[in-house]
Amino acid sequence: MAKLGLQVSDSTIRKYRPRRPRSSSQTWKSFLHNHTKQIVAIDFFAVPTATFRVLFVFIVPAHERRKVVHFAITEAPSTFWTGQQVVNAFPFDTAPRFLLRDRDGIYSSEFVRCVAGLGVEEKVIAPRSPWQNPYVERLIGSLRRECLDHVIILNERHLHGVIREYLDYYYHHRTHRALERDCPVSRPIEAADQGKIIELSLVGGLHHRYTRQAT
Repeated sequence: MAKLGLQVSDSTIRKYRPRRPRSSSQTWKSFLHNHTKQIVAIDFFAVPTATFRVLFVFIVPAHERRKVVHFAITEAPSTFWTGQQVVNAFPFDTAPRFLLRDRDGIYSSEFVRCVAGLGVEEKVIAPRSPWQNPYVERLIGSLRRECLDHVIILNERHLHGVIREYLDYYYHHRTHRALERDCPVSRPIEAADQGKIIELSLVGGLHHRYTRQAT
């Protein structure tokens, strides 16, 4: 219409443009946002060792405050073992409302029955859509980039200790933009009058925390 010399306002165009019908259900992003306090996610990742074994880490982070509820390591994961880890993660009626997972074949009918017995509703992401399970994917990525990619793992016991040490750093020292630059375990702001700044070496020197020490 502009090429015809006709000036039409944006509001007029919006009035007559066909409107795309909106779904009455909430989007996936809205679901994750609205139920943050009620969602945990699960996933596996593999870690090779110095002796060419492959260890599988099962990790269960809660969406609220990014805290890892449970993790376990095995060389041969099975459906029964995986279901038992979910049970171990939520003792004494602490199970969440929703469990977010992918479509890995290890989550078979036996696993589904185990989760249902806890009163938890499973939310399965679409095929080949890891972005729909963003919290656990980001956590695994951070664990690799910030720790495991720089360490040669000797055995299962060594891996367990390394992950424990990293998670302590992740909870108490590492700040997150999504948590308004706070840690999962909230960390107070230290005023200038609390002392001089010192450096603390963490995770075997891979990371550092700067804090104030009273003089």
